Amino acid sequence: MKSLFVISIASPMLVGIYENGKLIESISKEGKTSDILPLIIQNILKQHTIDEIIYVNGPGSYMAIKIAYIFLKTITITNKIKLKSVEGFSVNNNSPIKALGKKYFIKNEDTIIVDFLSEDMKLEVFTLPTSLDNLDFKEGELPEYHLPAIT
Repeated sequence: MKSLFVISIASPMLVGIYENGKLIESISKEGKTSDILPLIIQNILKQHTIDEIIYVNGPGSYMAIKIAYIFLKTITITNKIKLKSVEGFSVNNNSPIKALGKKYFIKNEDTIIVDFLSEDMKLEVFTLPTSLDNLDFKEGELPEYHLPAIT
């Protein structure tokens, strides 16, 4: 079984191809989700038969999440592929995720808040997992928009 994993909530965009849950190929690309995601997916679908697509459904860039979801949902419907989602914190070691201005999405147990970084908080980069086995898949595939109040 081949899976495609897309992390589009930050730059660079990361896309991984997995065979039987193990990472076999990775792509890292700078740019706007709307510009690069279709090209990456088009190239992958020419070379691989994908059985499922997994994407990070939030929190993070509102537009990147929205574009990724609409595009990937269309691909999964037209190709009869399953779509699954994971939370962004599962691929950056539960590190704060950029929100708006100088604010970040911060996960405290099961709650996500929007706040400034404290001095003891460390930012980690997003990484593709080497295995899909330990990911905490969300019950739904819909985006989780955590929109901070503009202050």
